[in-house]
Amino acid sequence: MQQNQMKRSLTLIPVVLFGFSFMALATVFSTYGIAAELSNGMVSGSYLLALIVMLFTAYSYGQMAKVVPSAGSAYTYTQKSISPHVGFMVGWAVLMDYLFIPMVNYLLFGIFFSAAFPAIPSYIWILGMLLLVTLINARGIRLATMANAMITIFSLLFIFIFIGFSVKEIVGGAGTGTLLNVKPFFNPDESFSYIVAGAALLCFSFLGFDSATAFAEETVNPKKTIPRAVMLITLVGGAVFMTVSYFAYNVWPDHTTFTDPDSASHEIITFVGGKLMATLFLAVYAVTVFGSAMSSQASASRVLFAMGRDGQLPSFFGKLHPKFKTPINNILLISAISLLSLVLSLTLVASFINFGAFIAFISVNIAVISYYFIKKKERSFKGTILYLILPGIGAVLDIWLLLNLDIHSKVLGSIWFALGFIYLLFLTKGFKQKPPELHLSLENDSQDRTA
Repeated sequence: MQQNQMKRSLTLIPVVLFGFSFMALATVFSTYGIAAELSNGMVSGSYLLALIVMLFTAYSYGQMAKVVPSAGSAYTYTQKSISPHVGFMVGWAVLMDYLFIPMVNYLLFGIFFSAAFPAIPSYIWILGMLLLVTLINARGIRLATMANAMITIFSLLFIFIFIGFSVKEIVGGAGTGTLLNVKPFFNPDESFSYIVAGAALLCFSFLGFDSATAFAEETVNPKKTIPRAVMLITLVGGAVFMTVSYFAYNVWPDHTTFTDPDSASHEIITFVGGKLMATLFLAVYAVTVFGSAMSSQASASRVLFAMGRDGQLPSFFGKLHPKFKTPINNILLISAISLLSLVLSLTLVASFINFGAFIAFISVNIAVISYYFIKKKERSFKGTILYLILPGIGAVLDIWLLLNLDIHSKVLGSIWFALGFIYLLFLTKGFKQKPPELHLSLENDSQDRTA
């Protein structure tokens, strides 16, 4: 069994860095213009509402990480607390999310650099990035951690520079001319429904906080570290998103004057910092996309590893590299699947992602209720709040977001889910037997007793 155990080396900061890279902090700029239209300028208010929604689910991930500190994230949580059948279907749904996120990043990278260097075809950039990401993840978690640290520092440095230039312009009389303004959060002259509409879009900016839980078996003291990491990623990410959008509004309060909502941030950045700042933004965006591809590939490979080790996928998926202790087969497989980015469109690939994410979010909230409130009978006043009401609110909010996805996401997601159900029928011989599972104690797992 030792050969199928990952090496524990991650502490709180590296786990948080993985989450930030997956989340891609600089994406606040790429979504700003569209969000400003949807929220009628109240982007910060939409981010605040989205943060509140996501904190309920982040709380549930933290609660389950305390009792199931192993790789697999939502898949393992539901498998152990609800049933192996439900766990398999959640793992199948999560795979759709994780397998296609790297592909989106490769497509964005190709689009970005093809526009910057038209003489070089996009497939050259896609293949180059895919090879580099694969090599870093195959070599081990420490090398990926160093890359994540540099990417996060670079992104945060740019954000701080943007805020500094924005303050300079606002104090000089540009935009609203004031640093204290409630309108980015709430405008009494506008309907609250605009904030809700913006939040429905911007919740997707938080996708990635859950990725930290996939590294539980490589984390020192995961029972404490993983819950803290999940909350830190969500809170800091939300704070960054709200701050950037707050200053963007005060620099450029009239969102109707953007030349193109898709490139609104580029206009704002050029206004406050000139062409040099705009060039720096393009570099930051490219680095951010690279970091997200690297982190999402690493997370997906570990979900596949957990399902392969448990026997719910062929044993091929449950193997580790003998030297680097990384799920090398899965990393190479995901890279091979990502080659589809050479022929698929960005719109089609993006449609696959959000369905799986919200299936996982809903399931983890229900897992908390199933384990703590039903099985452990934590039904005191405090227990009812912590293990029924809070995760119940999280589940309801996530269901609301799932129902508000576009039709392509729901149709493609349902097809993928149906394929998983057919495979589960085959795996269990028509539900006559349970799916294979790794036999771990929920609270006294020997893997989590770490010095």
